[in-house]
Amino acid sequence: MGWQRKDLLGLRDLTAEEISLILDTAVPMKGIIGRKIKKTPTLRGRSVVTLFYENSTRTRSSFDLAAKFLSADTVGLSASSSSVAKGESLRDTGLTLNAMGVDVVVIRHPASGAAEYLARCIPAAVINAGDGTHEHPTQALLDLFTIREKKGTLTGLKVAIVGDILHSRVARSNIWGLTKMGAEVRVSGPSTLMPPDIEQMGVKVYSELDAALEGADVVNMLRIQLERQQQGLFPSIREYSRLFGMNQRRLELTAPDALVLHPGPINRGVEISAEVAYGSRSVILDQVTNGVAVRMALLYLLTGGEVNAIAH
Repeated sequence: MGWQRKDLLGLRDLTAEEISLILDTAVPMKGIIGRKIKKTPTLRGRSVVTLFYENSTRTRSSFDLAAKFLSADTVGLSASSSSVAKGESLRDTGLTLNAMGVDVVVIRHPASGAAEYLARCIPAAVINAGDGTHEHPTQALLDLFTIREKKGTLTGLKVAIVGDILHSRVARSNIWGLTKMGAEVRVSGPSTLMPPDIEQMGVKVYSELDAALEGADVVNMLRIQLERQQQGLFPSIREYSRLFGMNQRRLELTAPDALVLHPGPINRGVEISAEVAYGSRSVILDQVTNGVAVRMALLYLLTGGEVNAIAH
Protein backbone atom coordinates (compact mmCIF):
# COMPACT_ATOMS: atom_id res chain seq x y z
CA MET A 1 0.00 0.00 0.00
CA GLY A 2 1.33 3.43 -0.93
CA TRP A 3 0.56 6.73 0.77
CA GLN A 4 -2.57 8.35 -0.68
CA ARG A 5 -3.24 11.40 1.49
CA LYS A 6 -2.18 14.98 0.72
CA ASP A 7 -1.76 15.90 4.39
CA LEU A 8 -1.14 14.51 7.86
CA LEU A 9 -3.62 16.24 10.16
CA GLY A 10 -4.20 13.64 12.89
CA LEU A 11 -4.32 9.95 13.71
CA ARG A 12 -8.06 9.75 14.29
CA ASP A 13 -8.76 9.28 10.58
CA LEU A 14 -5.76 7.09 9.74
CA THR A 15 -6.07 3.34 9.33
CA ALA A 16 -3.81 0.82 11.06
CA GLU A 17 -2.26 0.12 7.64
CA GLU A 18 -1.41 3.79 7.12
CA ILE A 19 0.16 4.04 10.56
CA SER A 20 2.19 0.89 9.88
CA LEU A 21 3.37 2.35 6.56
CA ILE A 22 4.70 5.45 8.33
CA LEU A 23 6.43 3.40 11.02
CA ASP A 24 7.92 1.00 8.45
CA THR A 25 9.20 3.92 6.37
CA ALA A 26 10.85 5.44 9.45
CA VAL A 27 13.06 2.34 9.94
CA PRO A 28 15.48 3.04 7.03
CA MET A 29 15.26 6.75 7.83
CA LYS A 30 16.69 6.05 11.26
CA GLY A 31 19.56 4.29 9.51
CA ILE A 32 20.39 7.57 7.78
CA ILE A 33 20.55 9.35 11.15
CA GLY A 34 23.08 6.75 12.33
CA ARG A 35 25.50 7.44 9.50
CA LYS A 36 28.63 9.53 9.88
CA ILE A 37 27.42 11.64 6.95
CA LYS A 38 23.73 12.25 7.65
CA LYS A 39 22.64 13.20 4.16
CA THR A 40 20.73 11.67 1.27
CA PRO A 41 19.58 13.45 -1.91
CA THR A 42 16.06 11.99 -1.65
CA LEU A 43 14.21 15.33 -1.39
CA ARG A 44 16.66 17.54 -3.27
CA GLY A 45 14.74 20.37 -4.93
CA ARG A 46 11.84 20.13 -2.47
CA SER A 47 10.99 22.93 -0.02
CA VAL A 48 9.67 22.68 3.54
CA VAL A 49 8.40 25.58 5.66
CA THR A 50 7.94 25.27 9.42
CA LEU A 51 5.23 27.74 10.43
CA PHE A 52 5.07 27.94 14.22
CA TYR A 53 2.58 30.11 16.10
CA GLU A 54 3.70 28.52 19.40
CA ASN A 55 7.12 27.94 20.92
CA SER A 56 8.83 24.61 20.31
CA THR A 57 12.27 23.05 20.66
CA ARG A 58 11.96 19.34 19.88
CA THR A 59 9.27 19.36 17.23
CA ARG A 60 10.55 22.32 15.25
CA SER A 61 14.22 21.37 15.33
CA SER A 62 13.50 17.74 14.46
CA PHE A 63 11.40 18.72 11.44
CA ASP A 64 14.19 21.06 10.36
CA LEU A 65 16.81 18.32 10.72
CA ALA A 66 14.54 15.76 9.04
CA ALA A 67 14.22 17.99 5.98
CA LYS A 68 17.93 18.77 5.88
CA PHE A 69 18.96 15.11 6.20
CA LEU A 70 16.82 14.45 3.10
CA SER A 71 18.41 17.46 1.28
CA ALA A 72 15.20 19.55 1.18
CA ASP A 73 15.42 23.34 1.40
CA THR A 74 13.95 24.68 4.63
CA VAL A 75 12.52 27.98 5.87
CA GLY A 76 11.50 28.55 9.48
CA LEU A 77 8.81 31.11 10.31
CA SER A 78 7.44 32.13 13.68
CA ALA A 79 4.37 34.26 14.28
CA SER A 80 6.33 36.94 16.13
CA SER A 81 8.80 37.52 13.28
CA SER A 82 6.45 37.25 10.28
CA SER A 83 3.56 39.23 8.82
CA VAL A 84 1.31 37.44 11.31
CA ALA A 85 2.48 40.06 13.81
CA LYS A 86 1.00 42.66 11.43
CA GLY A 87 -2.37 40.93 11.42
CA GLU A 88 -2.05 38.66 8.38
CA SER A 89 -4.57 35.81 8.45
CA LEU A 90 -3.59 32.15 8.44
CA ARG A 91 -5.23 31.75 5.02
CA ASP A 92 -3.24 34.63 3.51
CA THR A 93 -0.01 33.38 5.04
CA GLY A 94 -0.65 29.95 3.54
CA LEU A 95 -1.53 31.35 0.12
CA THR A 96 1.62 33.48 0.16
CA LEU A 97 3.81 30.49 0.96
CA ASN A 98 2.05 28.40 -1.67
CA ALA A 99 2.62 31.10 -4.30
CA MET A 100 6.34 30.80 -3.57
CA GLY A 101 6.28 27.14 -4.60
CA VAL A 102 6.44 25.51 -1.16
CA ASP A 103 5.95 21.72 -1.18
CA VAL A 104 5.25 21.10 2.53
CA VAL A 105 4.04 23.37 5.33
CA VAL A 106 4.53 22.14 8.89
CA ILE A 107 2.24 24.12 11.20
CA ARG A 108 1.87 24.46 14.96
CA HIS A 109 -1.02 26.64 16.08
CA PRO A 110 -2.88 27.35 19.35
CA ALA A 111 -6.29 26.91 17.71
CA SER A 112 -7.73 23.41 17.33
CA GLY A 113 -8.48 22.74 13.66
CA ALA A 114 -5.97 25.28 12.31
CA ALA A 115 -3.97 22.64 10.40
CA GLU A 116 -7.10 21.26 8.74
CA TYR A 117 -8.20 24.76 7.77
CA LEU A 118 -4.83 25.54 6.21
CA ALA A 119 -4.87 22.22 4.33
CA ARG A 120 -8.18 23.22 2.71
CA CYS A 121 -6.74 26.56 1.64
CA ILE A 122 -3.61 25.43 -0.18
CA PRO A 123 -2.58 22.57 -2.49
CA ALA A 124 0.75 22.10 -0.72
CA ALA A 125 1.03 19.24 1.77
CA VAL A 126 0.28 20.23 5.39
CA ILE A 127 1.62 18.45 8.47
CA ASN A 128 0.02 19.15 11.83
CA ALA A 129 2.74 19.78 14.40
CA GLY A 130 0.18 20.39 17.14
CA ASP A 131 -3.11 22.33 17.02
CA GLY A 132 -4.62 23.58 20.25
CA THR A 133 -5.86 20.69 22.38
CA HIS A 134 -6.83 18.66 19.30
CA GLU A 135 -3.95 16.46 18.07
CA HIS A 136 -0.17 16.16 17.85
CA PRO A 137 0.11 13.27 15.38
CA THR A 138 3.87 13.25 14.85
CA GLN A 139 4.53 13.01 18.60
CA ALA A 140 2.21 10.02 18.82
CA LEU A 141 3.83 8.40 15.78
CA LEU A 142 7.30 8.70 17.29
CA ASP A 143 5.94 7.26 20.54
CA LEU A 144 4.45 4.32 18.64
CA PHE A 145 7.68 3.84 16.70
CA THR A 146 9.72 3.83 19.93
CA ILE A 147 7.42 1.31 21.59
CA ARG A 148 7.35 -0.99 18.56
CA GLU A 149 11.13 -0.74 18.20
CA LYS A 150 11.68 -1.84 21.81
CA LYS A 151 8.80 -4.32 22.14
CA GLY A 152 8.59 -5.69 18.62
CA THR A 153 4.84 -5.05 18.44
CA LEU A 154 2.06 -2.77 19.64
CA THR A 155 -0.71 -5.35 19.62
CA GLY A 156 -1.76 -6.52 23.08
CA LEU A 157 0.45 -4.12 25.04
CA LYS A 158 -0.94 -2.40 28.13
CA VAL A 159 -0.13 1.31 27.84
CA ALA A 160 -0.80 3.80 30.64
CA ILE A 161 -1.03 7.51 29.77
CA VAL A 162 -0.81 9.68 32.87
CA GLY A 163 -1.48 13.34 33.56
CA ASP A 164 -3.48 16.17 32.05
CA ILE A 165 -5.57 14.19 29.56
CA LEU A 166 -8.10 17.01 29.18
CA HIS A 167 -5.74 19.52 27.57
CA SER A 168 -3.25 17.11 26.00
CA ARG A 169 -3.12 16.83 22.21
CA VAL A 170 -0.33 14.28 22.74
CA ALA A 171 -2.70 12.06 24.73
CA ARG A 172 -5.44 12.26 22.11
CA SER A 173 -3.18 11.31 19.23
CA ASN A 174 -1.59 8.52 21.24
CA ILE A 175 -4.99 7.10 22.16
CA TRP A 176 -6.17 7.09 18.54
CA GLY A 177 -2.94 5.51 17.34
CA LEU A 178 -2.49 2.92 20.06
CA THR A 179 -6.08 1.67 19.99
CA LYS A 180 -5.98 1.33 16.19
CA MET A 181 -2.79 -0.76 16.53
CA GLY A 182 -4.36 -3.12 19.06
CA ALA A 183 -2.97 -1.86 22.36
CA GLU A 184 -4.96 -1.60 25.60
CA VAL A 185 -4.87 2.03 26.70
CA ARG A 186 -5.30 3.14 30.30
CA VAL A 187 -5.53 6.78 31.34
CA SER A 188 -5.05 8.24 34.81
CA GLY A 189 -5.00 11.75 36.22
CA PRO A 190 -6.91 14.19 38.42
CA SER A 191 -10.67 14.10 37.76
CA THR A 192 -10.51 17.82 36.89
CA LEU A 193 -8.07 16.99 34.07
CA MET A 194 -10.03 14.08 32.64
CA PRO A 195 -12.48 14.59 29.72
CA PRO A 196 -15.98 13.48 30.77
CA ASP A 197 -16.47 11.33 27.66
CA ILE A 198 -12.98 9.84 27.47
CA GLU A 199 -14.26 6.23 27.66
CA GLN A 200 -15.80 6.70 24.22
CA MET A 201 -12.27 6.73 22.80
CA GLY A 202 -11.88 3.09 23.87
CA VAL A 203 -9.73 3.59 26.97
CA LYS A 204 -9.93 2.44 30.58
CA VAL A 205 -10.03 5.24 33.16
CA TYR A 206 -8.28 4.94 36.53
CA SER A 207 -8.69 7.49 39.31
CA GLU A 208 -5.74 6.00 41.20
CA LEU A 209 -2.38 5.86 39.46
CA ASP A 210 -1.16 2.70 41.19
CA ALA A 211 -4.06 0.72 39.72
CA ALA A 212 -3.36 2.05 36.23
CA LEU A 213 0.31 1.06 36.47
CA GLU A 214 -0.31 -2.51 37.62
CA GLY A 215 1.32 -4.75 35.01
CA ALA A 216 1.63 -1.95 32.42
CA ASP A 217 4.08 -2.58 29.57
CA VAL A 218 4.47 1.12 28.76
CA VAL A 219 3.95 4.29 30.78
CA ASN A 220 3.71 7.65 29.03
CA MET A 221 3.98 10.50 31.53
CA LEU A 222 2.53 13.73 30.15
CA ARG A 223 4.03 17.11 30.90
CA ILE A 224 2.02 19.06 33.44
CA GLN A 225 1.31 22.44 31.90
CA LEU A 226 2.18 24.59 34.89
CA GLU A 227 0.11 27.46 33.50
CA ARG A 228 -2.96 25.32 34.23
CA GLN A 229 -2.13 25.57 37.92
CA GLN A 230 -3.28 29.17 37.80
CA GLN A 231 -6.76 27.89 36.96
CA GLY A 232 -6.94 25.87 40.18
CA LEU A 233 -7.46 22.53 38.43
CA PHE A 234 -5.46 20.70 41.11
CA PRO A 235 -4.57 21.79 44.66
CA SER A 236 -0.81 22.17 44.30
CA ILE A 237 2.23 20.90 42.42
CA ARG A 238 3.30 18.94 45.50
CA GLU A 239 -0.12 17.30 45.76
CA TYR A 240 -0.11 16.40 42.08
CA SER A 241 3.35 14.85 42.31
CA ARG A 242 2.33 12.81 45.35
CA LEU A 243 -0.78 11.40 43.69
CA PHE A 244 0.23 11.16 40.02
CA GLY A 245 4.01 11.49 39.84
CA MET A 246 6.11 8.57 38.58
CA ASN A 247 8.82 7.45 40.99
CA GLN A 248 10.85 4.31 41.61
CA ARG A 249 8.23 2.78 43.92
CA ARG A 250 5.51 3.16 41.32
CA LEU A 251 7.78 1.87 38.57
CA GLU A 252 7.96 -1.43 40.44
CA LEU A 253 4.20 -1.86 39.93
CA THR A 254 4.66 -2.10 36.16
CA ALA A 255 5.86 -5.07 34.12
CA PRO A 256 9.54 -5.93 34.72
CA ASP A 257 10.53 -4.69 31.26
CA ALA A 258 8.15 -1.71 31.13
CA LEU A 259 9.16 1.37 29.15
CA VAL A 260 8.84 4.95 30.44
CA LEU A 261 8.09 7.70 27.91
CA HIS A 262 7.72 11.46 28.21
CA PRO A 263 7.07 13.96 25.38
CA GLY A 264 9.22 16.65 27.02
CA PRO A 265 10.10 19.09 28.28
CA ILE A 266 10.27 17.37 31.67
CA ASN A 267 9.26 19.02 34.91
CA ARG A 268 11.63 16.94 37.02
CA GLY A 269 10.24 16.06 40.40
CA VAL A 270 6.67 16.88 39.32
CA GLU A 271 5.35 14.33 36.82
CA ILE A 272 8.46 12.16 36.95
CA SER A 273 11.45 11.79 39.25
CA ALA A 274 14.99 12.24 37.93
CA GLU A 275 15.76 8.67 39.00
CA VAL A 276 13.12 7.30 36.66
CA ALA A 277 13.64 9.83 33.85
CA TYR A 278 17.30 8.88 33.52
CA GLY A 279 16.96 5.25 34.58
CA SER A 280 17.36 2.06 32.55
CA ARG A 281 13.64 1.83 31.72
CA SER A 282 13.48 5.33 30.26
CA VAL A 283 13.39 5.71 26.47
CA ILE A 284 12.96 9.48 26.50
CA LEU A 285 16.11 10.20 24.49
CA ASP A 286 15.20 7.39 22.07
CA GLN A 287 11.95 9.27 21.48
CA VAL A 288 13.92 12.35 20.44
CA THR A 289 16.03 10.41 17.93
CA ASN A 290 13.01 8.56 16.62
CA GLY A 291 11.16 11.83 16.20
CA VAL A 292 13.60 12.84 13.48
CA ALA A 293 13.23 9.46 11.73
CA VAL A 294 9.42 9.56 11.81
CA ARG A 295 9.34 13.12 10.48
CA MET A 296 11.76 12.16 7.72
CA ALA A 297 9.38 9.36 6.79
CA LEU A 298 6.40 11.74 6.67
CA LEU A 299 8.18 14.33 4.54
CA TYR A 300 9.17 11.54 2.19
CA LEU A 301 5.71 9.99 1.93
CA LEU A 302 3.86 13.30 1.56
CA THR A 303 6.09 14.34 -1.34
CA GLY A 304 5.29 11.18 -3.27
CA GLY A 305 8.10 8.87 -2.20
CA GLU A 306 7.85 5.13 -2.66
CA VAL A 307 8.87 2.93 0.28
CA ASN A 308 10.99 0.58 -1.84
CA ALA A 309 12.88 3.52 -3.37
CA ILE A 310 14.33 4.96 -0.14
CA ALA A 311 18.00 5.79 -0.59
CA HIS A 312 20.15 3.58 1.65
